Amino acid sequence: MRVSIIKGVTAVVAALALPLAVSAPAQAKGLDDAFAKLLMAQVTGANVQKHLAALQGIADANGGTRAAGTPGYAASRDYVAGKLRKAGYKVTLNPIHFVESWTEDSPPTLELTAPNQKTYAPNDDFYTFQPSPAGEVTAQVQGVDLTLPPTPTPTSTSGCEASDFKGFVAGRIALIQRGTCAFAQKIRNAGFAGASGIIVFNEGQPGRTDAFPLNIGEWRAGVPMVFADFAVGNALAATPGATVHLKVNTTLKLGTDHNVIAETRFGDPRNVVMIGAHLDSVTAGPGINDNGSGSATILETALRMAHYPVRNKVRFGFWAAEEIGLLGSDQYVENLTDAERDRIRLYLNFDMVASPNYAYKLYDGDDSDATGSPAGPPGSAQIEKQLEAFYDARGLGHVGTDFDGRSDYGPFIAVGIPSGGIFTGAEGIKTAQEAAVFGGTAGTAYDACYHQACDTTANINATALDVSADAIADSTARYAFNLGSIPERTGTASTSRVALRTAS
Repeated sequence: MRVSIIKGVTAVVAALALPLAVSAPAQAKGLDDAFAKLLMAQVTGANVQKHLAALQGIADANGGTRAAGTPGYAASRDYVAGKLRKAGYKVTLNPIHFVESWTEDSPPTLELTAPNQKTYAPNDDFYTFQPSPAGEVTAQVQGVDLTLPPTPTPTSTSGCEASDFKGFVAGRIALIQRGTCAFAQKIRNAGFAGASGIIVFNEGQPGRTDAFPLNIGEWRAGVPMVFADFAVGNALAATPGATVHLKVNTTLKLGTDHNVIAETRFGDPRNVVMIGAHLDSVTAGPGINDNGSGSATILETALRMAHYPVRNKVRFGFWAAEEIGLLGSDQYVENLTDAERDRIRLYLNFDMVASPNYAYKLYDGDDSDATGSPAGPPGSAQIEKQLEAFYDARGLGHVGTDFDGRSDYGPFIAVGIPSGGIFTGAEGIKTAQEAAVFGGTAGTAYDACYHQACDTTANINATALDVSADAIADSTARYAFNLGSIPERTGTASTSRVALRTAS
């Protein structure tokens, strides 16, 4: 069937060679349908598996891992960049930073110095928040959108939004409560607000009132930070004008890795379609489903479409250090100017697309289930509908999945870029309803080898990979020619620079 499709679209190649100045929406629509058929015929699961075998070989030669900061990641980066350069892409190795090592050289200090005096016990009342930079400050504490007794349901959203810091006085120590969003998100917001130090304390709930050591992988606020128990935070919040002396003594060493960014030579640079997947694995294994499956599929898609004169610029991002905090995509987005962000009309994310006990999950751009995370930025609902149309046309079931911040769409959503994508499941448990739709086994994980050494080429479901490859090729091809359903973004770039950040 694929051979007949290729023969049937000979005219498409000729049409693609027409001058791209012709911009009639009707022509773009015709080209997106035809190019989608052509690209789907070429981006096959079998071809993707050749890249997965190469990534497995890289891991085997480098201690069983392709994690950030390891030779296995460097070799994965070079493999992808080499393939793309050979295909004619303009390739950029975009440097990003991560924590290479961190040590605590002496216990931290937290003392109330005014209006009263009190010394808190290190490694009991509070702990250094790993990987806090070293630093010392004496300053007034300012609470950030706290939820304290007698509130009956003390579930805090403190620090989750940049707006929580409205009225925050730069130079003060931010007092932030645990709850709702990732710790790293709160830390980043505090840093952008100009905090000179950060105290995060527990919620006043059973089991969440004691301090404990915690590594959040985030250092970029650049100030000393500690994690305290509820009693400490509550007391500081209740003390008008509380001033504290905060000191952290650590040694922090940063390493450098690279995102691989590749852009089509054709296409309007004012309208960028961005396709992304993280390239790194966890330390424990080779990461073939998570996320060799996504990165190998977008690599094959890029290679197959390299020489077609698309209407919109298509940019592929292979992200570094996703597994330790979405660091690659977050730093990439953070370093874009507002104008550069506005040129990115949409972002498609593909993280784990061949899970062995799969379900076809589409990011819920319109929050149609009215539960969990909110809808994505304007245009996200249209992306979800486009993906739904692909599965519906094949008679394949699909379900929604929240933008919960666990993958690289997070930084894009945070600055207002419409986003979407597909996901076939991680450590979550497949429901009986899903098993009825997709097959497989209810009551067990979508991927029992998630973040383990057994996430090898044997952990790939070929059916899920083949369908996902077609879905990725279809959506990439359509948006490469037709952005009619996606709102214009000129002048709409968000001033927020903080993403939901919990690695997958």
